[in-house]
Amino acid sequence: MPHPSNRSAVDLFLNRLVSHSPLNDEECAEILALPVSSIDIAQHADIARMGETLDYACLVSDGLIGRFGQREDGSRQFVSVHVPGEMVDLPSLMLPQAMTVLHALTGSSILRVPHEALRDLSFRYPAIAAAFWRDCVLDAGIIAQWVINLGSRQARSRLAHFFCELSVRYRLMDQSDGRTFRLPMTQEQLGDALGLTPVHINRTLQGLRGDGLVSFERGRVEVLDPFLLEATAEFDSGYLMPPRLPGSGPASNSPGLPAP
Repeated sequence: MPHPSNRSAVDLFLNRLVSHSPLNDEECAEILALPVSSIDIAQHADIARMGETLDYACLVSDGLIGRFGQREDGSRQFVSVHVPGEMVDLPSLMLPQAMTVLHALTGSSILRVPHEALRDLSFRYPAIAAAFWRDCVLDAGIIAQWVINLGSRQARSRLAHFFCELSVRYRLMDQSDGRTFRLPMTQEQLGDALGLTPVHINRTLQGLRGDGLVSFERGRVEVLDPFLLEATAEFDSGYLMPPRLPGSGPASNSPGLPAP
């Protein structure tokens, strides 16, 4: 299982784009040539604050980046978590004023990609613009599933769904075999992400572990029973990898959890 820092985040992002959108060699080369600047972010630091105007998009290079909605009293609610190779705020290309808070859940690195460069590619290459648009649609689908998870599922299926989703997303980025993946989040952070108290998270983890579904220790998740975990989560992975457009890259394996 390659560590994310051993792979170029731009390479990973390109792989994500070509998995769902047709891009030719010239278009791929243009994406790989995007100007970027690398920034290290301390754990618990905000990258962008609500309402801040940005002139760049953030591509995760290492670590985990969370997106929060925030109320006037400062309380926050996760709306998604992003792994290396994902561009956290690609919609900011059209709406540069941050609509969510970007926050480093762990010590992280991001690549700042200038909006100007992304817009230039979009104007010169309609296929790249379509790939960016499609990526934003996929991102919106993830947020929609998080709303369902928070609003409709009980704690056990809520946590199981989170593990299923992250397992698939890491595997699609070639950073996991689908059974074992890095998840350097504390139980408190898991509780914040899932709308549960740390005590409730602990009890739910113990239940999943005791039933032989998952192991979660030292920032590492191992899926022990993929079928039962998916059933517990009511997990359908289709929103993470829709059918490919004609002419797009090689078909990926089914994005569901792998069989034992």
